[in-house]
Amino acid sequence: MSSHNSNSANDPRQPSSAKPYVPPVVPQQDLPVDYSGFIAVIFGVAGVMFRYKLSSWLAIIFCAQSLVNMRNIENDLKQISMAMM
Repeated sequence: MSSHNSNSANDPRQPSSAKPYVPPVVPQQDLPVDYSGFIAVIFGVAGVMFRYKLSSWLAIIFCAQSLVNMRNIENDLKQISMAMM
């Protein structure tokens, strides 16, 4: 039982009707929260205040994760360097 679609304009297999995907533009203020950067700050403060080496190492790991997952590549050098501090 083969069904033939008479409307060939909706056929996605035709290259002429295929359109490239364009992701929607998300405003800067609507971006999701960077939880790994926030956790890195919390662990960093705990590492400095209580002198916990494990907390300091976790802060470095979460900071690196935050920098790797950064979506906006146009961030300036000042923001990246302050995140690493």
